[in-house]
Amino acid sequence: MFITQALAATPAAGEAAAPEGAFPPFDPTTFTSSLFWLVIVFGALYLLMSRVALPRVAGILETRRGRIAGDLDSAAAMQKQADDAAAAYEKALSDAKAQAQTTAQQTRDRLAAQSEAERKSLEAGLNAKLAAAEAQIAATKAQAMSSVGGMATDTAAEIIKHITGVSAEQGEVAKAVAAVKIG
Repeated sequence: MFITQALAATPAAGEAAAPEGAFPPFDPTTFTSSLFWLVIVFGALYLLMSRVALPRVAGILETRRGRIAGDLDSAAAMQKQADDAAAAYEKALSDAKAQAQTTAQQTRDRLAAQSEAERKSLEAGLNAKLAAAEAQIAATKAQAMSSVGGMATDTAAEIIKHITGVSAEQGEVAKAVAAVKIG
């Protein structure tokens, strides 16, 4: 563009040259019309921006502000829900732990009571068997001791007969055996 203006400003042969050194916007001959068109273009641009573009930008910014505020409110509500859910989870977890401990304690107590009852039952059975065995031993001992006296009398009579060659009287031998205390 400047090249075409420069070529157009170059005088052809036989024409008078325009004053040199004047910058075209500051040329006093075009200054008034340039200023007029500047005011009209600036005014049109101002009206276009103030009536069309800026209200749209303001609307977009307001919509964006509203969306951000809505998203922040939604995030706060979700955070509250998450906190409530976490609190409910913690409460449920602590309740479950308490229930598990209670159940475990009840099971331990029930098993301990069962074990104690079985132990007492076994002890009672063993004590009964022990008493029966002691009674049988005492009866066997008494029977054995009653027959020991007779055997001792017979044995002593045989020993006396074998040593002396004379038979001893059974009554006297029994009296002598009874006088000696046996174990």
